[in-house]
Amino acid sequence: MADTPTKPPEVQLQVQMTEEVSNGQYSNLVLTNHTDSEFVLDFLYVQPQQPLARVRSRIITSPRHAKRLLKALQENVQRYEARFGAITLGEDEGPKH
Repeated sequence: MADTPTKPPEVQLQVQMTEEVSNGQYSNLVLTNHTDSEFVLDFLYVQPQQPLARVRSRIITSPRHAKRLLKALQENVQRYEARFGAITLGEDEGPKH
């Protein structure tokens, strides 16, 4: 009798967060940097007419997870636009090359 590989049972992930984290942080700018082993995302809130913007949150993640995040964001933007209409960017918005 041949051994057949068995799939490990799926574990349902339980997510916990503090009240402070559940309130979230508003961000209207993200700065992205990377090395060969990680991506760093700095989320900021820029106030009009203010020359200083503080980092509200820094997320450091692996390249594989960054790509999964990109895919999840693309899918969610598509669903949003299908329901509410296209999101338009002004001339001054979008990636700078």
